[in-house]
Amino acid sequence: MKIAVSGKGGVGKTTFASFLIKALADEGKKVLAIDADPDANLAQGLGVENSDEIVPISEMKELIEERTEAKTGGMGSFFKLNPTVDDLPEKLSIEVDGIKLMVMGSVKTGGAGCVCPESVRLKHLVRHIVWARDEAVVMDREAGLEHLGRGTAMNVDRLVVVVEPGRRSIETAHHIRKLSGDLGIKKLSFVGNKIRSDKDRDFLLKQMPDFDFLGFIPYRTDIIESDLDGRPPFERDLESLKIVKEMLHKL
Repeated sequence: MKIAVSGKGGVGKTTFASFLIKALADEGKKVLAIDADPDANLAQGLGVENSDEIVPISEMKELIEERTEAKTGGMGSFFKLNPTVDDLPEKLSIEVDGIKLMVMGSVKTGGAGCVCPESVRLKHLVRHIVWARDEAVVMDREAGLEHLGRGTAMNVDRLVVVVEPGRRSIETAHHIRKLSGDLGIKKLSFVGNKIRSDKDRDFLLKQMPDFDFLGFIPYRTDIIESDLDGRPPFERDLESLKIVKEMLHKL
C-alpha cells in the first residue's frame, strides 16, 4: 500500500503520518517512510536521534552529479532524465525501530521550478518508490498536489488529507480534492484532527458533507509535550494511536 499524506501547514499532517507509520509497523508490515515536506520533521516524529543532522537527499550533490552526469545548481547543461535510483532506498534510508526513513528535502536553487538535475533525481526516486517497491510506503508531503507528477499521483493507493476545524484548512482540503481529480487520483480520504469537542467534529461534517472521513483525532496535550521533548507522539498518546489503527483497517 502506498499512501500520501497532505494538508494545510500546521494541521498535524506529520503527526498523523507518524501515527500511521507506527500503526503499519505494529501490524508487522515493512514500512518505508518518506519525508517529502520541505519542513522536514518526520524523523523527529518517529524518534530518530539527532534528526537535525540528517542530510536531505536533495542536498547530496556528489550523488546527484554521479547519477545525472551534470553539475548541480546550474542551468543550461545536458543531463540524464532517467537516472538510476533503484538502489537508493537501501543506501540512503535511516532505520529506526525497524522502519526505514528517507528524507527527500527540496530543490532550493533559483531555478527550482524548472527541470534541473536535483529535481529530476527526486522525481525519479519518488516514482520508483511508488511503482516498484513492495513495502508499505507513507509519504509526508507538503500542502497541495502540484509537486506530484501525474504518473506518481495516479499510482498512489490512497491520498489522505488532514484537516482541522477552521475555514482555511477546509478551503485547502477543497483545493486538494479538486487537484486530485485533475490528476486522476480516485481514492481520496480525509482525517479530522485537533478535535476539541463534538462541536468541532460537527463543524467539519457540516462544511464537508460529501467528503470521505476516515475518522477524527482529538486535541491532545500529550502530543505537544512529546514535541517539546523531541519524542514521537505515539509514545504518550496511545489513544490517538488506537484511533489511527482503526483508520488503517478502513484503508
